[in-house]
Amino acid sequence: MITKLRLKNFKAWEDSGVVEFGPITAFFGSNSSGKTSFLQSLLLLKQTAESADRGRVFDLGGPASLAALGTFRDITFRHNVDHVVGIDIGWREEKPFKIQNTETKKRDPIVSSNSLGLSVQVKELKSFPVVQRVEYELGDFHFALSRIKGGKDEYTLESDRYPFKRVSGRPWPLPSPGKFYSFPDQVRAYYQNAAFLSDLELQFENLCSRIYYLGPLRQDPERQYIWSGGRPVDVGKRGELAVEALIASQADGKTNARGFAVRKDGLRRTKLITVEEHVATWLQELGLISDFAVESVDDRVTLYRVQVKRSPNSASVLLTDVGFGVSQVLPVLVLLAYAPEGSTVLLEQPEIHLHPAVQSGLADVIIEAAKVRNIQVIVESHSEHFLMRLQRRIAEKDLGRGIVLEPEDCRLYFCETSEGQSVISHLDIDLFGNITNWPDDFFGNSFEEVAAMNRAARRRAIQEKSA
Repeated sequence: MITKLRLKNFKAWEDSGVVEFGPITAFFGSNSSGKTSFLQSLLLLKQTAESADRGRVFDLGGPASLAALGTFRDITFRHNVDHVVGIDIGWREEKPFKIQNTETKKRDPIVSSNSLGLSVQVKELKSFPVVQRVEYELGDFHFALSRIKGGKDEYTLESDRYPFKRVSGRPWPLPSPGKFYSFPDQVRAYYQNAAFLSDLELQFENLCSRIYYLGPLRQDPERQYIWSGGRPVDVGKRGELAVEALIASQADGKTNARGFAVRKDGLRRTKLITVEEHVATWLQELGLISDFAVESVDDRVTLYRVQVKRSPNSASVLLTDVGFGVSQVLPVLVLLAYAPEGSTVLLEQPEIHLHPAVQSGLADVIIEAAKVRNIQVIVESHSEHFLMRLQRRIAEKDLGRGIVLEPEDCRLYFCETSEGQSVISHLDIDLFGNITNWPDDFFGNSFEEVAAMNRAARRRAIQEKSA
């Protein structure tokens, strides 16, 4: 799970400060206030880690990428080439990562920790982004590759607590890292006890592989779907693979739990249901449909249709023939039910095209995914209804099916622009769901709207009487 993120000179952020993440993390704020930059920075890390080009410091993407960020200058604060772009990320693994002592027979670990971090600093030099420093954090230990000052593309390896031991021979400087995070191969050749650095890189790559994203613009549903046996890793950034993911989970017999049952021996998962049943149940609880099914319509089991019923007594119709909201929320539900446990799911404006009541219910879906399926959910939203449901559930605490929501489970932030740069405020929530530091005009000034309406009504009444 991602535990913290800090952006320096990245897009609208001169310095965001350390932003702590929880099982549910949500960013609110006006348009162009910088909240999307947090999601984009994570997508930048992911698509760079998954890029085949080791010589490219950042994969800034293109039309088909998760994030199309333009040029390095485009992501630099105020497009100033003198600025150093920094991204610091921290995360926590289920199992501790260990560095073994290779000089003893017992190979006792020198350090063992679940807490990891990576910090990178990049600056444009001669029209190209160049890594100035990349540093890994493991518990209290730090391991860094820093660029040597003087104009040459040479680096030095250093650590605050770990004594790297050079092999005999001339102490050659190290070349630049691969991408922005990978130690060059020469590190393992020049140092006797640096082999573990490859495993640190792998930990970061594994974190990136567990990040999934769904954008705000969803693809329209189709009347029928052809399945060739593929197993998509997610639902696509526009939800275009949502039905294929459902079909694949159906073929593989994938199941999920919906809650916990408390027994004498502690917490135990309740009866498992299929991913399709999970999605159908959520759709029913959101009040969108009564029945949902993905059905094969040919003998070869390659052609599928999505059939839905609006009410128990209505006829089955195709997904294309019901309200737009169903097809828009479907990829959200499928991703939260389909993603592997322990994943991090990024949702950008999941409430688009949804009725206010459904926006509220979406918070319940996200709570269940986070607390039962161990899915970390990071949301960028404009929905007051979504936020108020989160507040209500924190106040209620016990949500049934063994699900308990505490204030620390939700990290909520408000972003705004001040003097040409973005600033962020952490929203403090008490045990009763109250936001104790509610920003001014958080969702607009509703009091002023009511006052203006009353003034207009009085003027209208006077005009009517004098007419």
